[in-house]
Amino acid sequence: MMPRELKFQDPGEGIHEGEIADVLVSEGDEVQEGDDLLVVETDKATTELPSTYSGKIEKIHVRAGDVVEVGDLLVTFASGAGEEAQEEEAQDEEKSGGGKAAAVGELPGLEEFEEQETKSGRNAKADAKADRQKEKPNRKQPKASERPIPASPATRRLARELGIDLREVEPSGPHGRVIDDDVRQAAEEQPADKEETKSKKKKKKKEKGAPAEAAEPKAREKQGRERPELPDFERWGSVERQPLRGIRRQTARRMSLSWQEIPHVTHHDWIDVTDLERWRREHALQIEEQGGQLSLMVLVIKALAGLLRRYPRFNASFDPASQELILKQYYHLGVAVDTEDGLVVGVLRNVDREPVAQVARSVTELVERVRNREVESEELRGSTFTVSNVGPLGGDAFEPLVNYPEVAILGMGRARLQQVVGGDLDSPTTEVRYMLPLSLSYDHRVNDGADAARFLRDLGQALRDPETMLLNI
Repeated sequence: MMPRELKFQDPGEGIHEGEIADVLVSEGDEVQEGDDLLVVETDKATTELPSTYSGKIEKIHVRAGDVVEVGDLLVTFASGAGEEAQEEEAQDEEKSGGGKAAAVGELPGLEEFEEQETKSGRNAKADAKADRQKEKPNRKQPKASERPIPASPATRRLARELGIDLREVEPSGPHGRVIDDDVRQAAEEQPADKEETKSKKKKKKKEKGAPAEAAEPKAREKQGRERPELPDFERWGSVERQPLRGIRRQTARRMSLSWQEIPHVTHHDWIDVTDLERWRREHALQIEEQGGQLSLMVLVIKALAGLLRRYPRFNASFDPASQELILKQYYHLGVAVDTEDGLVVGVLRNVDREPVAQVARSVTELVERVRNREVESEELRGSTFTVSNVGPLGGDAFEPLVNYPEVAILGMGRARLQQVVGGDLDSPTTEVRYMLPLSLSYDHRVNDGADAARFLRDLGQALRDPETMLLNI
């Protein structure tokens, strides 16, 4: 009896693991193909895994809280009685010297074979068996050197950057998977003659006319630094250990990735939004009647969509492997949402094409669905620029981390009335204005301080005069 198995499949987008959030069935349950069996959380999205078979669940190999990788066994199904009988029948026929079951799936035409068997009897069966024996020696199994090496896309990219052949790396990950630390270790142990060979290949490639930008970047500095051991905190009192799970665990990983991969710089400024706030209050009721909430963040998002057209390097991603800047011709803005489980970035598509009323409705609906865990996985992917608004909670300037693989993020603080000094040294003036603090964090490989200053300056000009923003209700 051959058990049937459900394994964790690659969700795409470079994701190679997930956390079992819930198990919906028990061992011994009868299920139909398509029934939901498990709830898995991957990259801040929660999805149900349906059954690929109909039958009885023989064994569940995971439980809530387990972290699984692509290829891990999740559920085993018991073979049905009909299948068991067919299998035994096939085995009996094979033992008796052939049989129709042995031919199924190997002969190109089963119906033609059955017709031939009826007419010619055992002679046709013997000929077919002889033909199959002739074909078998020609089937070549892939050599070990030709088989794919289990590794995530990020690990493969790191190997390319460091000039490491994954087939020569000793894996230490689960199920023989090569992880980043394995690649870095192999790079450190790489002998000098290999470095010379790599340099010669690089030089030869350059002589053939390959542009310098396409050459592989230099190996990154050693990143596998040993972490110092933590002290025994129980020496000073009782402690409690809580594992990071779900969204918090994914956030920790993504923030570490962002901090390690992106050289951050943050530019701060205060924007006069006095007239914009009056405009917002004037139209807030009208937008609310249409199902949206007209907040300052909605207006900032709308202004950003137009501004990013003029500043394409802020609507981009950087590919370190090819040393290329990927300029995106679409404007999908990410919105950082504070939930009970942690920070989740939902995505608004094509904001530049939508009027303010639609943007307000989209933001309102997106935030609600994210907080209720009703958002689809695709709605959390593909953002080109992110906005993080802590204004409702308070605070002025802060330094948000770029949402990798983007190259910039805008942080909004709490807008407030402030006394603003104007005029000149000889005749200064003061007046009370409604001021909004903004913080623009960016990838310094892609943009410079002057670019960030101009970006916030032009954003401020758009926000100061809402009528010039072409904000169509």
